[in-house]
Order: sequence, then structure tokens, then C-alpha cells
Amino acid sequence: MSTNKSYSGASLSEALEQATEYVKSHSKAKPEIGLILGSGLGVLANEIDHPVKLPFEGIPGFPVSTVEGHAGQLVLGELEGKQVIAMQGRFHYYEGYSLEQVTMPVRLMKQLGVRTVIVTNAAGGINTTFQAGDLMLITDHINFTGRNPLIGPNDSAYGVRFPDMSQAYTPSLQQLALSIAEQNKLQLVQGVYAGVVGPSYETPAEIKMLRKMGADAVGMSTVPEVIIAGHSKLDVLGISCITNMASGILDQPLSHDEVMETAEVAKESFLKLVRGIIHNMK
Repeated sequence: MSTNKSYSGASLSEALEQATEYVKSHSKAKPEIGLILGSGLGVLANEIDHPVKLPFEGIPGFPVSTVEGHAGQLVLGELEGKQVIAMQGRFHYYEGYSLEQVTMPVRLMKQLGVRTVIVTNAAGGINTTFQAGDLMLITDHINFTGRNPLIGPNDSAYGVRFPDMSQAYTPSLQQLALSIAEQNKLQLVQGVYAGVVGPSYETPAEIKMLRKMGADAVGMSTVPEVIIAGHSKLDVLGISCITNMASGILDQPLSHDEVMETAEVAKESFLKLVRGIIHNMK
């Protein structure tokens, strides 16, 4: 991997080794499931039993989460009988970090033994049949960022040069999520997530374009992490909380406060769904 100045001169592999040793020195957990929790969804990390909490700023090579609604820590422990590691908050490209930094936690999860990653986010609804508060199972994504975290020399120790993304979101996990939603009488819509850079919200014209391209929801995260998860041969489940309808659909301005408020309303359904999925994972 190329040297990244963000690691104070260390290469990604060196920074990753330091971060891995740091986490292992603070927790004896052997996580099998990784959780990446988006805006307003970090509440799930509060449900973890016997938690070990590691603030991002203390982990070698980690950036610091600067967005409201992101607690900014790793939480290791047990949830529904499974060993988990949760990112209570995440990093975004628009915060000024490199994509190598944004996706480093996924690499770390792989190093710690994680086999499955559940990626969550707050997203704007593009599909006009959706409404704020819906949970959307991500069936696929469109990378509309113009960026890819795998640009640069490839280290075959991490994955192949040209990773297959035809099933970026693991079909068997999607079926499990739909089954859990049905059992618990939870509405779970399905759709394609469009990833954009941000941090400005999209214009109405951009939303019309994304809808014509086949997107059902839009957000400013997730796609880089899922690409790295695919590169790392991890199983992936993606869930969006539709926290607002995207620009131009409703005659109202968009704000991050609305995102946080709607995530709070959807909290109970979100927790029930994800806990049920984790409980039933093999």
C-alpha cells in the first residue's frame, strides 16, 4: 500500500498493525460481527453487554469523528450472544480525511477476525413511495462519489486488484433481514443506495437524475466501506434509515437536525431489527 502522510509517515499496513495491537491490548474480545453505525443510530452500541469503549482519538492511525450524532468510539463486547465490535460513529470523506482513513476501521475489523459487517446509515429518500422513518434494506449501491478507496498500488495481502462487486451486499443476509422484519411485523423497504461526497445536500435536479439512474436513497457514506469489505472478502448487510425525503420531493428545506430527530423516532424498530438479525446469524 502507498504511504499516507495521515499516518505520520507510516504505511497503511504499519498503521493497521499498530491499531490492531492497541485494540487487542485493551480488550480480549474476539469479534465476529462488525457494526458501522451512522448518524443517530449509535444507540445500538449502548446495547452491547460487557462493553470496552475505545475513543477514536486514542487508536493509532484513526481520525476523529466530527459530525453531530457520532459518538466517536469503538465498542467491543457481546450482543445477542455474539462477539461484536461497533463503530459508534464513522468517518466521512467530506470531513477532509482520505478514503484510506475513512475505511481503515473495516480493515481493522478484518484483522481482528470479523467475518460479517453490518453497515448502517441515515439517508434521504428518493423513491417517492418511501417516507421518513422507513428502514431500507440496501440491495445494491451506485458509487456517485467519483472516488474509490482502492485507487493506488494494491496489496494482495488485503485482497485482489479487481474485486468482484456483483454481490456487494450478501444475498443470504438480505433474506435473513427480510425474514426477521416479517417475524417482528416491521416494515422493511428495499432499494439501491446512491453514495455521494457531500457535505451539501443534493439539489432537486440531482435527485431527479439519481432517481432516473435507479437510486432509491442517497447518502454521504457507506459505499467506500462496502468496497473495502468486498475487497476483504467480508459478508455485508446494509440498512438505511430514511431520515428525510430528498431535495425537491417535499416543499421544505433539509437539515441535519431533522435527520437526528427521525433517527430517534425509528430507534425502536431499528434496534429490534438489527438485534434479531444478529441473534439469528449462524
